[in-house]
Amino acid sequence: MGEKAARAGVELEIRGKKRLFDIDDPALPDWVAEKALGSDDYPYDKKLSNKEYEQTLKLLQIELVKVQFWLHATGKRVMAVFEGRDAAGKGGAIHATSAYMNPRSARIVALTKPTETERGQWYFQRYVATFPTAGEFVLFDRSWYNRAGVEPVMGFCTPEQYEKFLKEVPRFEKLIAAEGIHFFKFWVNIGREMQLKRFHDRRHDPLKVWKLSPMDVASLNKWDDYTEKRDRMLRETHTQHAPWTVVRGNDKRRARLNIIRHMLKTLDYDGKDEKAIGKVDETILGSGPDFLT
Repeated sequence: MGEKAARAGVELEIRGKKRLFDIDDPALPDWVAEKALGSDDYPYDKKLSNKEYEQTLKLLQIELVKVQFWLHATGKRVMAVFEGRDAAGKGGAIHATSAYMNPRSARIVALTKPTETERGQWYFQRYVATFPTAGEFVLFDRSWYNRAGVEPVMGFCTPEQYEKFLKEVPRFEKLIAAEGIHFFKFWVNIGREMQLKRFHDRRHDPLKVWKLSPMDVASLNKWDDYTEKRDRMLRETHTQHAPWTVVRGNDKRRARLNIIRHMLKTLDYDGKDEKAIGKVDETILGSGPDFLT
């Protein structure tokens, strides 16, 4: 598919009906806009107000600064992997988490496609090189889990490489846990109509248009394949030592707040203010593959 397909429009079959989604059309089709927030059985019919979001986020970000002081004092390490479909809101959640943390010890890892040298290495090798040292907080905008979703769906790895990855990754992550790293895995889930809406918004926003790639457009008609790969990944790599936390992301504000709350509640840092953190919304965030059923 690619740029040509984006200009021509993409025919999508959703709930048994074929409809044309023209990503170059500045007017979003009504059927997308009407269903976007409620897709994926989303539990709210309105987004969280921006005022409430900003007030709550500030309190949580103050707690994240406390976490960073605690990491510096103890030498402990934190890493969080953010996965999800294109436009799920991974980058925004990472930015909300790291916005007021000291960049000298809070890093974002967003690797490009592997080089020729890296393709000849052990698959996990280039990721291990970016792991946190003492006192660091590292957030992965996509990770080794590319091999559980994007790569097999788009044909960038062989079936044998895909199967090998699913067998190896639980053992690999057991080593991370044994090393004493506080390790979070987030799958940010969105509905199909919401993904279309966000792609459309990116296409017509001059500040965000760079986020929309030919690969994104090519993925539009592979929704079911991505779903099958997601479900298998969650089943086979959700372990006691490295569990998946699933987040319903149709409302980015609620998703970000609950992701940060989950990390803060899990970490045993000095000066924790439970009242400021608040309660995790269990309709938005849950554990493992069963949360999506």
